[in-house]
Amino acid sequence: MPPTSVLVVDDSALMRRALKAILTAAGDFEVHTARNGVDALDQLGRVRPDVVTLDINMPEMDGLTCLAKIMEESPVPVVMVSSLTEHNALVTLEALELGAVDYVPKPGGTVSLNIDEVAVELVSKVRSAAGARLRGAGRVGARIRAQTARAAAAPGRDIGAVGAVDLVLIGSSTGGPGLLTELLSELPATFGAPLVVAQHIPASFTAPLARRLDETCALRVHEVDRIMNLERGNIYIGRGNADVVVARRTSALIVKSVPAAADYRWHPSVDRLVASARRYIDPRRMVCALLTGMGDDGATEMAAVKEGGGRTIAEAEETAVVWGMPGELARRGGASVVLPSYEIAAKLADWVR
Repeated sequence: MPPTSVLVVDDSALMRRALKAILTAAGDFEVHTARNGVDALDQLGRVRPDVVTLDINMPEMDGLTCLAKIMEESPVPVVMVSSLTEHNALVTLEALELGAVDYVPKPGGTVSLNIDEVAVELVSKVRSAAGARLRGAGRVGARIRAQTARAAAAPGRDIGAVGAVDLVLIGSSTGGPGLLTELLSELPATFGAPLVVAQHIPASFTAPLARRLDETCALRVHEVDRIMNLERGNIYIGRGNADVVVARRTSALIVKSVPAAADYRWHPSVDRLVASARRYIDPRRMVCALLTGMGDDGATEMAAVKEGGGRTIAEAEETAVVWGMPGELARRGGASVVLPSYEIAAKLADWVR
């Protein structure tokens, strides 16, 4: 098998050398470098990379502008590599919405002398990106199809009565932030149950993600940074680098952030979230959706929800950036339905009135 061609784009010569060394040492990459967005666009036609890693803050042409041009002119999987400042978190979220597949944090800032700390993550995410499906090009058409599907949903279909669902749980990873923006913004203000999201994401990303979603959604969106009552009309985003769990306090259901458990590989853990909810809620009164992402987080517990009479959705392979998590749920027979991303919001709205 030929090596994966990677174009590393960073304005720092030190970072270009470090990133190239990490990928070259992995043994299955052919690495090229570019000093900024202009240089990267100039090289794309000649190098024809399988994956691009892209810094955000660069002279002449920044990473976001470069990404937009890549997606418009010659789409290729892109992994953002940037420091996790508040500003860069917002820009990286925008990049994921524009079509970037994933991101890798620079642990020490823009010029990170300790980039080796994320070497394993960088190699893993670049390998995954090489086989990823690009989402950006079909986003507008997908939104139109979702609106049409929701408008066409016949009243009374499925169960769907008010009060029939106590809680909705969503899990996602690679490709998730962009999809969440698309999906959650399609839910109506009358949505009949609280919704909790476990998105694998760094802690510095969750507050900006929640604020960004709150601006685009009819429902209110919160980062789970304290104990919060679960209430209809609200979406709760689990804090990054921790786990998010459901519990009961007196007569009310609550959601809270807890330290990441070593028993789970990814955080916030989807499996841990769903398992916690099953302790307090009859599975028949739960709805779960497992979206794009590497691995199998969420598949075990969502399959248990379906076995207990609950309803579950797995995102279809045709739209998932990475069909790992939802694919595993489908393979285990744990999905009530397997749907493309642009039909999921309509199905949730139909089930949860």
